[in-house]
Amino acid sequence: MAESTLWWLLAGGLIALELLTGTFYLLMLSLGVAGAAIAAHLGASVTVQLVVAALLGGGFVVAWRSYKKQQPPALPAGANRDVNLDIGETLHIDGWDDDGTSTAKYRGATWTVSLRTGAVSGAGLYRIVEVIGSRLVVEKL
Repeated sequence: MAESTLWWLLAGGLIALELLTGTFYLLMLSLGVAGAAIAAHLGASVTVQLVVAALLGGGFVVAWRSYKKQQPPALPAGANRDVNLDIGETLHIDGWDDDGTSTAKYRGATWTVSLRTGAVSGAGLYRIVEVIGSRLVVEKL
């Protein structure tokens, strides 16, 4: 069996393992192994193939890690519009209780509403910024 075939099989194995585990770093390592397979196709020695696999795989892992560190952290599920479509919706609040809560009709049900820390209370339109259980956390528009 040709050396390049072994590298391609190893790359496929890493991809299959990545699909089973969800570890994205295995995909980066498989790119390094694919680079070694290409080096084998070009006639490089086994030593060069190993160096190509190590440098490309390690380089892709380091590049992906630095990219992920530059990204802002994900919001918690209760405040993430991608997870909870209520985030960003508006509702009308008529008044507030002494404890800083209110009730509002929203989506056909009565919800308990509380103010976001530091938000101003008063009657009017509010935007939902977080959902905690059955409580809507809002801020004034």
